Amino acid sequence: MIDLRSDTVTQPTAAMRLAMSRAEVGDDVYGDDPSVNHLQEMAADMFGFESALFTCSGTQANLLALMAHCERGDEYLCGQQAHNYKFEGGGAAVLGSIQPQPLINQIDGSIALTDIEAAIKPDDIHFARTRLLSLENTIGGKVLPQHYLASAQALAFNRGLKIHLDGARVANAAIAQNIAISDITAHFDSVSICLSKGLCAPVGSLLLGDERLINKAIRWRKMLGGGMRQAGVLAAAGTLALTEQVQRLSEDHDNAAYLAQQLSQLSEFTVDLTAVQTNMLFVTLAPEVDIELLVARCRSEGILMSPGRTMRLVTHKDISRKDIDKVIRIIKLHLQS
Repeated sequence: MIDLRSDTVTQPTAAMRLAMSRAEVGDDVYGDDPSVNHLQEMAADMFGFESALFTCSGTQANLLALMAHCERGDEYLCGQQAHNYKFEGGGAAVLGSIQPQPLINQIDGSIALTDIEAAIKPDDIHFARTRLLSLENTIGGKVLPQHYLASAQALAFNRGLKIHLDGARVANAAIAQNIAISDITAHFDSVSICLSKGLCAPVGSLLLGDERLINKAIRWRKMLGGGMRQAGVLAAAGTLALTEQVQRLSEDHDNAAYLAQQLSQLSEFTVDLTAVQTNMLFVTLAPEVDIELLVARCRSEGILMSPGRTMRLVTHKDISRKDIDKVIRIIKLHLQS
């Protein structure tokens, strides 16, 4: 199948499967799994943090960060489109008793610094205590510029806030700017990094922070049922995700740009080419196009897409240029029929 629904569908590489089969393992709840320990120590060193924690998902890594930074009745600031506000089941509020304060995302994905400043609550018993600013990079496939991150970091510091990065696709942001991931993570007190999207690991994310934050996160992870045992089988693939898959992301970016350019030539599709910065594009279909019929036709030809008048298409390791040419050909045939 040519699966354009997300980069979460990536299959682990042959090297990952081999490494998983040979992984040295122990009991990670006891801290005895050498493969997990290696991944955590390597990631902390690569990205400039004291400690790291291997988690089963990006949602869990983000929730652990929020719960480690904030206490019950505290508040975090984030974008209206932030994954840890909009797409993670309200976990911060339900499980952490932490109030989200969502702010408008600008067209480029950022949150206006003036909006952040205005949303910070006074030290008053009537208000939740604003403790944390959470940003996302990439967000909707868009890259937050380095100068913006520096300004947001300075604002957070000056106002006594911690700053967290939902870096599910931070590797894409780094490759798009031709910089190291650590150049981005340097602006944050904590970072979550997903290993199972474009980096192709089958399971897992990392949470990075100082030793105190990670120790708190370990306790919350256990409480949330996230203590894994012989998790080195998964960590072995995560190590290769960081060491072998980051630079390859440029291919996904090129393929996304190519797909966007090809679709923009069809009168029934509207694509903002300037917004295609990494491996993700959003296309708006004309009212006369029957979305469900188009998606069904594509499925019958071995192509998976999520239906919607505005459709998100995501490229990844398992999508080739030849696959994209097939997608364009099938769409054209359907529109002509």
